Amino acid sequence: MLLTRKRAKTGRAGTIVGPARVGRRTKLLTGQLKAGEVAVIDHPALDRLAAEALVDAAPTAVLNAAESASPRFPNLGPEIVVRASIPLIDGLGGAVMALKDGVEVRIDLGSGEVRQGGRMIARGQRQTLASVEAAQECARSGLTEEITAFASNTLEYLELESDEFLERQPGPAIRTEMRGRTALIVVRGYHYREDLKVLMPFVRERRPVIIGVDGGADAVLDAGLKPAMIIGDMDSVTDKALKSGAELVVHAYRDGRAPGAARLDELGLHYTLLPMTGTSEDVAMLVADDKGADLIVAVGSHMTLIEFLDKGREGMASTFLTRLRVGGKLVDAKGVSRLYRPGVSTWQLVMLVVAGLVAVLVALSATPSGQALLQLVGAFFDDAWAWIKGVAPG
Repeated sequence: MLLTRKRAKTGRAGTIVGPARVGRRTKLLTGQLKAGEVAVIDHPALDRLAAEALVDAAPTAVLNAAESASPRFPNLGPEIVVRASIPLIDGLGGAVMALKDGVEVRIDLGSGEVRQGGRMIARGQRQTLASVEAAQECARSGLTEEITAFASNTLEYLELESDEFLERQPGPAIRTEMRGRTALIVVRGYHYREDLKVLMPFVRERRPVIIGVDGGADAVLDAGLKPAMIIGDMDSVTDKALKSGAELVVHAYRDGRAPGAARLDELGLHYTLLPMTGTSEDVAMLVADDKGADLIVAVGSHMTLIEFLDKGREGMASTFLTRLRVGGKLVDAKGVSRLYRPGVSTWQLVMLVVAGLVAVLVALSATPSGQALLQLVGAFFDDAWAWIKGVAPG
């Protein structure tokens, strides 16, 4: 069924009316969301990446069936949405997820009521900068306890997973050749777009083997590059990236279950199944190491406590062990865009000046007065050249 695209509009005193776009998985919804629509999500503890994707899609409002703020740690998602001046209504409950795509909803920003066809569907609370900051402050008070639990889980899983990681044999045959080359692993993490942009001179010079981890493959394509391999559970990467010709490696559970394989089967794409504990970015690093890469550069990888909690992880055993195994090969490019911003080179300035002069000459030649001026300038240089020839020896 085709949906008629309608942009939301602000009505009387704090009322927004517009078409709903519903999605239980925010990262999939943001790929379909259009500017002016009302995003309807069910995303407890809204994480930073999801919030940034929502803001990029420019919805008129965000309706969350769950609570956007986490009571466990100061997640940044709600603040990002609110600071972008996008109304965020929280705690609406499951009823709001029953809305159909394209139906017109009316949102009362004052009361937090959501209506459809004159009937109230749900009522929540509109988040403001003050309420978001209060929730973050409350979460910070319990952060010490969260850190203790995180560390305990990490140690527990270190004991369980260490043999598999440190004595792991290379996985199934992978076609992409990496021996003696640099592997560039792009993960959809914090500042991944900015860091990849700053690394472009390095990419052009070293020509690394580019590995996209799920949605990171789309960032590679957006940068004008092509991934040699895509690794992940294939839930956040677009069909365009999957059909780009990259080798596809589906990260599966240890028992062999691989939900992402069904999608590739439907698309008729060949892939390699790789069952393994840990995150997909861990798997990508281990594959690069197993295949003999002499340098592994990671863009957007997760390392800090807040990043792990933001992704819903309760420990970092696999990440710790992966970095222990990969060792000195790994260079983390996280934050390089904030550390260094390339300046304008001399040749770029020269080209800019030349382009400006050409534009001025073209503009002058298009008018009678400009043509006369150009003739006078030409005559001046002709006379000057004749004088130089006359006084020159011989």
